[in-house]
Amino acid sequence: MTPKPKHSTTGTTAESADISSSVDSTAAHLMVAHLTVADLKSSKSRKNRQKAVHAGLALAAMVSVAVSGFIVWSLISEAWTFIVEVEWSQIFNIGWFPRRGIYDVSTLLTATLITTAIAMLIATPLGLGAAIYLSEYARSSTRAFIKPILEILAGIPSVVLGFFALYWVAPEVIGRISDNSTGSLAAAGVGVGILTIPLIASISEDAMTAVPSSLREASTGLGSRKTATTLRIVLPAAISGIVASLIVAVSRAIGETMVVFLAGGAGDTALFTSSPTDSGLTMTAAMASLASGTDNVVGEGLTVQSLYFVGLLLFVFTLLLNLVANRFVSRIQEKY
Repeated sequence: MTPKPKHSTTGTTAESADISSSVDSTAAHLMVAHLTVADLKSSKSRKNRQKAVHAGLALAAMVSVAVSGFIVWSLISEAWTFIVEVEWSQIFNIGWFPRRGIYDVSTLLTATLITTAIAMLIATPLGLGAAIYLSEYARSSTRAFIKPILEILAGIPSVVLGFFALYWVAPEVIGRISDNSTGSLAAAGVGVGILTIPLIASISEDAMTAVPSSLREASTGLGSRKTATTLRIVLPAAISGIVASLIVAVSRAIGETMVVFLAGGAGDTALFTSSPTDSGLTMTAAMASLASGTDNVVGEGLTVQSLYFVGLLLFVFTLLLNLVANRFVSRIQEKY
């Protein structure tokens, strides 16, 4: 007798499982579609709240743009009056004497550049050194203790640093290397440098901390020491953030007013000088000192307009600096 063929139970079970899975998937899709239409439909009150939030945010953005526009317009309008009516022979002269009609802008620009250069010479190595230590060498407990103290330094009022630069840095530091023991551009530069150290340290430390640990581990695995890893791996990888911190510090140094106003050593006038140990006026200090004598300023022809002209130059200079810096950072930025 011929034996009857046996049916495979395994194939039947697999087919049943596939059919059951297909049915469950179809049911799930139907349930999601039902939820999307019935349960996830936005209510009218929710739409109104979303529109109100959108309108509030748009209003805040437009107010910011409008305020910036009014500031720029006030600068341009008054500065244009100065540009049209001034005698340009007085723009490049012996110094800055606005109440006598002598507006030597090169005096202010040179003093600003000298002060900024001294500030960056002090803040760059100290700030980067602190950032490297906190990011690569310090223990977590040490970092948690030092970094808040370093950031507190940025909260010290600039008027305090101005008096510190005038009454201690000028006689005890600058006075020992020159005959001028009162205010000077060098003393003002030291004060501004102390003020900008936390900016460089904080931003650079954040940039180096953001470098992936895998790069450090790969360098260590290849036999590199800590110093080589820091200098050849971490710093190049964080160069965009470091450059950004330097640009922010330069902008802060150029725009600082109170420290250079107190420690610069000049009143509201200054002769042209290129010596850091001499007294001088930066662009911001000139604006502050001149605006402080309101009654005298109003009656002196283009003296008021000269304030707006200097302010416009300062605005354009800072704007160009930031545009160039942003373009440079975008070119060298590393993405991981």
